[in-house]
This record gives sequence, structure tokens and C-alpha cells, in this order.
Amino acid sequence: MWRRLKRLLAWIVGGFFTLTVLSVLVLRFVPPLTSAFIVHGYVTAWSQGDWGWRALQTWVPYDSISTNAKIAVIASEDQKFPTHHGFDLDQIDQAIEERESGRRVRGASTISQQVAKNLYLWPGQSFIRKGVEAYLTVLIEALWPKRRILEVYLNFAEFGPGIYGVGAAAPHFFRHSPAQITPSEGALLAAVLPSPKHLKAERPSAYVQRRIAAILAQEAALGGPSYLRRVDADTASKAANVTPEGNRRRAPH
Repeated sequence: MWRRLKRLLAWIVGGFFTLTVLSVLVLRFVPPLTSAFIVHGYVTAWSQGDWGWRALQTWVPYDSISTNAKIAVIASEDQKFPTHHGFDLDQIDQAIEERESGRRVRGASTISQQVAKNLYLWPGQSFIRKGVEAYLTVLIEALWPKRRILEVYLNFAEFGPGIYGVGAAAPHFFRHSPAQITPSEGALLAAVLPSPKHLKAERPSAYVQRRIAAILAQEAALGGPSYLRRVDADTASKAANVTPEGNRRRAPH
């Protein structure tokens, strides 16, 4: 009986590992059809009898998204994004210190972690969910270049109730395409990310206005859109080592 249980457990673990690796690898090249958070939105709405609820989401390629939106979310959410390997250890240490001292705990999730959560997981906090999130973050960082991570993040982050990604947010809030997002509009979208159901992009509160100013100041401190060259450098590095078919190339001497 124990042998059968071990064999069953091995099959489950092996199957989970294989499916997640294949899924992450495919999504490096293919736009995701949806995300776990969008599915959760439908389930929540329908369970409450709101059968007319619809998620707004339109895929937009990386090069068709304004650099102002890209640098804004990095400045707001993950300033070490181009250089870390999925986790900002300094932010995690600060969050632990705040929790132990009883202060309000700041978010320590990187953009890579948020992509893993948005695509595959469910809202809420638990050790199991955080463990699976960490595993998926490692896979995403190993198999995707930074450019792809940022592209997927900007296409599936929630900027308002049922409004996912800049492809839906830009025309909804600003009446123009994601390529035309201005610095102040990019900072506004980034400012509502911590709580898009309560912080309103269409009616920015005084708190949101302060966040916009802080994000713009942080963008300037990072060097503005030129900071994105670090993202492109990581992308070029991974593209030199992996072909679209997944075959390794020999690095030049």
C-alpha cells in the first residue's frame, strides 16, 4: 500500500512539474489566452448572480506599449526588476521586520512574482500559495527574458474593476492606444496597482495624486526610460543562448 502511495505521489509531482514547465515554456512565445485572476473574476461575479460581468483585456505586443507605462510600473512596483532573479531579498527582509514590529507590512512581491500569481494562482494569502508562487517565479525567470515578463505583466495587471492590461486600460481611461500613454498617465496606472478596486484611475484621490508624484520622482531617479535598456540587455543575453525552438546555441568565444 505504501509503495502504491509513493508511486502515485511520484506521478502527481512529476506530472505537475512537467505541465508547469511546458506551460511556462509555451507562454514565452504565445500570448496567454486568459489568466487565473480573470477566471476568478468571472467565478466571483457569477457566484453573486452578476451574469453580465465581463473582463476587458486585449493583448498588446511589447513594442506597441509606451515606454512611459513600462518605466512607471518598474519605478512603482519593482525597481530592481532588470537585475534580480525573481525575488527582491532586501524588500523581503524589510517586510519581515515590519511584520515583527507590528507595523503595516509593505508589499515585497516583484513583477515576476506578480506575473506568476496573476497567470496561475488565486487571490489570498497562504503558505501553500506562496510556495507555488515561488516555484513558478523561478520557472518564469529561468525560461523567460525580462522583456517577456514585463510584457505579460503589462497585459494582465488589473488597473480597475474588470480592466486588465494596458490594452484595455489606455482606451478606457485615456481614450487612446497604449503606445500613446504619457508619463503622467503611466504613473497614474502604476499608482492604482496596489488596490485597483479601491484606487480609482478615473477619479484620482489625493492619495493617488501623491503616489503619482512619488512615482514620477522615482522614475527620474532611475534615469527615466533609458533604465529600460537593462531590460533589453537581459533579453538580448537570453536570446543569444536560446532559439525560439528552445535549442541551446553555443556562445561565441
